[in-house]
Amino acid sequence: MKKLLVASTSTIYGCKYLEYILNELDNFFDSTETIIFIPYARPGGITHDKYTEIVRNSFRKIGKKVIGLHKTDNPKKILTNAKGIFVGGGNTFVLLNKMYELNLLENLKSAILSGVPYLGTSAGSNLCGLTIGTSNDMPIVYPPSYAALGVLPFNINPHYLDSNAKSKHMGETRNTRIKEFHFFNDQPVIGLREGSYLKVNGDKIILKGKYNATIFEKNKPPYELLAGENLKFQ
Repeated sequence: MKKLLVASTSTIYGCKYLEYILNELDNFFDSTETIIFIPYARPGGITHDKYTEIVRNSFRKIGKKVIGLHKTDNPKKILTNAKGIFVGGGNTFVLLNKMYELNLLENLKSAILSGVPYLGTSAGSNLCGLTIGTSNDMPIVYPPSYAALGVLPFNINPHYLDSNAKSKHMGETRNTRIKEFHFFNDQPVIGLREGSYLKVNGDKIILKGKYNATIFEKNKPPYELLAGENLKFQ
């Protein structure tokens, strides 16, 4: 049975890395002391080692050990035997491209479908959807495909921002961009605001955190999923 936490972000304003969700993570990863971390999204272009150390420092607060997948000799075997997995944020195109390069997507998907607890933040959340076509990131590398893990029957749009009529920004809103996406694509999109996350147990998906999420379905007006509600498409 799938067990996922799919979060908009790793860090909210005024908090340290993963701090806002640490209590949830303590319970979520209660069956293991070791988390396999996939650092390939490389936020800001930092090294895999530096990224892993940031994650290690946070998980140390709840008594968890972190192993960077990039340091292992046989990453496929490591994912197959993993008891807990975290894929962090950064650039989604860089992340997916590396997963294709190392041929790890099927191993990761198999682990998730077998019930290994999976935490994704930002790019790591995008990876759970059908494609990465609703990422906010620049396509600075070109993956062989935009197809992602497909362990969720929709796409994620993390860091979702509401339209602001008072803003002087003249570019497209997030709402407009997703509408453009639906001109060419059919899958629903979940706009996750900062501090919100989806808790997945099997086929049950609950929105957690303080804020609502916005649901986009093709040829339908966007509508809100309230915090604490189960996700059911209209």
